[in-house]
Amino acid sequence: MCHGGNDQSSTKEDSHTGMRPFPGLLGNAGQSCGSCHADKVASVTGSLMNTGRGMVDVTRRLVDGSSTPTAHASLQSLGHGPADSMLRKLCASCHLGQDKTAHDLNPVLDRGGGCLACHINSYPEKQHPALTRAVSDARCFGCHSRSARISLSYTGLGEIDADTAQSHDKTLRLPDGRHVQRKAADVHFTAGMTCTACHKGTDLMSAAQETIHQRDAVAARCDDCHTIELAAESVHDLEHGRLECAACHSQWAPQCFSCHMEYDASGTQWDHIEQQETAGRWHEQRGNFRNELGALGVNESDRIQLFVPGMIMSLAHPDWESEKFVRAFAPISPHTIGPARSCESCHRSSVALGLGEGTLQLQDGEIRFKPTQPLLRDGLPADAWTNADGSLGGHAARENQRPLNTQEMRTVLAAPLD
Repeated sequence: MCHGGNDQSSTKEDSHTGMRPFPGLLGNAGQSCGSCHADKVASVTGSLMNTGRGMVDVTRRLVDGSSTPTAHASLQSLGHGPADSMLRKLCASCHLGQDKTAHDLNPVLDRGGGCLACHINSYPEKQHPALTRAVSDARCFGCHSRSARISLSYTGLGEIDADTAQSHDKTLRLPDGRHVQRKAADVHFTAGMTCTACHKGTDLMSAAQETIHQRDAVAARCDDCHTIELAAESVHDLEHGRLECAACHSQWAPQCFSCHMEYDASGTQWDHIEQQETAGRWHEQRGNFRNELGALGVNESDRIQLFVPGMIMSLAHPDWESEKFVRAFAPISPHTIGPARSCESCHRSSVALGLGEGTLQLQDGEIRFKPTQPLLRDGLPADAWTNADGSLGGHAARENQRPLNTQEMRTVLAAPLD
């Protein structure tokens, strides 16, 4: 039922004709897994884990300036323009539609494989691998240790660049070569909670059908488990009512403030959609990693949450007359939950306001700020999202997301601290 073949034949050769060595691949799943789980196969094929709609939508808008309707954005729709080429070469391995070609698992490098990307946790040498509903955290790690780096952060690992690693005595290295350092792990991780304790099949495989972005598909909420009492004498008061829980209770967030991408038409690189080496190569240089508290911003629900750089990068492509520069921040739930941050870390911090590191004062109602980082071509410091009067930057990965405005910054800075 799973592997196909000819069950009416008495010879090995005929019996094995048409067999499916990887029955969980989405191209096979309709005939194999779908014979019992047709609804699940249909939903996961259209889920964000396969289509990557949000990733494609944001990359096209920020890199190409595309106005393509988001409903048509998917990894299966990729062409060969600059943004789509970047996705093909660098990003599209992290989707369930990518074929698996070897019966083994590597938590860091292993991606793709359809249904069995999640529902097989091991490949024993002398027996058939067991199918399971108990998806291990290792099955999430291959894809979710990149981009927002949720799997790394949750376990208390922060990615750093090679230069920083050389200056630290106690650093680790992942099998794919990335350097990481020990950071505070999420309290839910230290308590033994797995990823699937919060992220059920409803948001991973079903609820995502009509959504574009991953954050909109998540069904879990803090108050599913935690009752928040509003009391005047506590920080859980009405004045902080706009804050998402993670804005205060995140201990740190992964951030990268420097990236350069350049396309070499004469080179070749693996194409994750065509599954072969094809013409054109993207060269990527990254640096200035930080694993600290980030900026506060306003999300599409008019609530305050943490934002990190989605892109601060320069891009060069032969289709463009000149090099492009993109600076856009994105909301994040970093999965580093712990004790609440200090009042000063918000109310006296230029980083929290989105201005970047520097010297900050509020004098006669006016914000005075001197940045530490050098200014980039858009006039903002290298680690900033906006400036004090809101005249520069402020771009976000999605519409209706923004940094704090000047009045909100003044209100934050004017709050008395006992």
